[in-house]
Amino acid sequence: MTADPGEARRAGRGVRAHLFLLAGQRPGESHAEALATAHRYGHAAEAAGFAGVWIAEHHFISYGVCPSAITFAAHLLGATRRIEVGTAACILSNRHPVALGEEAALLHELSGGRFRLGVGRGGPWVDLEVFGTGTDRFTHGFQDSLELLARWLSGAPTVAGNDIFPFRPVAVVPRPRGPLPVWVAATSTGTVDLAARHGLPLLLGLHADLTEKAELLDRYTRVTQAHGHDPVGVDHASAHLAQVAESDAAAAGLVTSGLPPLLAGTREYVRLDGTPAGRRDPAGYVKHLIDIHPVGAPLRCRQAVARAAALPGVRHLLFLVEAGGGLEVGLANIHRLATDVLDLVPVGDGGRDTPMPVSQVGSASEDATTRYYAPHGNGYR
Repeated sequence: MTADPGEARRAGRGVRAHLFLLAGQRPGESHAEALATAHRYGHAAEAAGFAGVWIAEHHFISYGVCPSAITFAAHLLGATRRIEVGTAACILSNRHPVALGEEAALLHELSGGRFRLGVGRGGPWVDLEVFGTGTDRFTHGFQDSLELLARWLSGAPTVAGNDIFPFRPVAVVPRPRGPLPVWVAATSTGTVDLAARHGLPLLLGLHADLTEKAELLDRYTRVTQAHGHDPVGVDHASAHLAQVAESDAAAAGLVTSGLPPLLAGTREYVRLDGTPAGRRDPAGYVKHLIDIHPVGAPLRCRQAVARAAALPGVRHLLFLVEAGGGLEVGLANIHRLATDVLDLVPVGDGGRDTPMPVSQVGSASEDATTRYYAPHGNGYR
């Protein structure tokens, strides 16, 4: 997918930049060290002027050692002052939607509205066995789980159960003062359709290129209109790998060496049916990600971000910054992404008191003075 820089600038109006944290464990690193590194990245994001941080959730594998994205979000919200913190995503097949809804409403109130909830279906993993939810929750229960969660966070004073979760009407406490959005992680058309029927925004993953994402967004628009919802104002999110270096080759080299040790953790998934977990060709997959994402010198990265900002309806870009190596490589990447690509304003600079997440990314050939920005305001299917 290509985009005219001017068109990208216009379409990208209102787009905000966030970090997407995997909290993956690298060889020789403890679980505690991996979590501490992700936490450091969250603090660095706030200092650099990013709008927010979203954390992934995984169970029993080293690909991501955060088993509760909402717990990590709560800790980071308490340790920061300005950024939004989201989940990308809480695995709804393992959780009771009311329990998750109560926690989300609680964090929303305690954080002054800075919490963002993303949920996903997950996969047919041993998690379902461990947590006792079973394969039915994965294969048939996601729709009812999402429906109940959306009603719980709608601002209604009372909520009753549904077919999968039957219970009498109960009071919603704490009750959100208004509807809280729930982002739905989606890679399949079925999940896109489900989110669209409820008018819930999408959270699009790393693996898809811009053409694939645009097709899913177009489908969302058609389905949501067919169900009486207005797609205008639905703020979708899109995840992208980002690695900035002095040259395109240097950035690609960092990802080529730094990402495979993280991807190796996906081989630790255990399927309930006993069949091997899907195993991509690591080298081919890494090359695919480098080709479709902002990986390179600042020029290439600015162009790639401009195209991503032009995706219709996308208002949040989530950047995975951990692919190039360990802590110091990641911190340097956050700094360069903020300053050399996104032109973010660090917290405190120029007397400013709030971060300035990117809302437009102009053509890489433009002078910085012509670009404009708005003020701060996993196995998915």
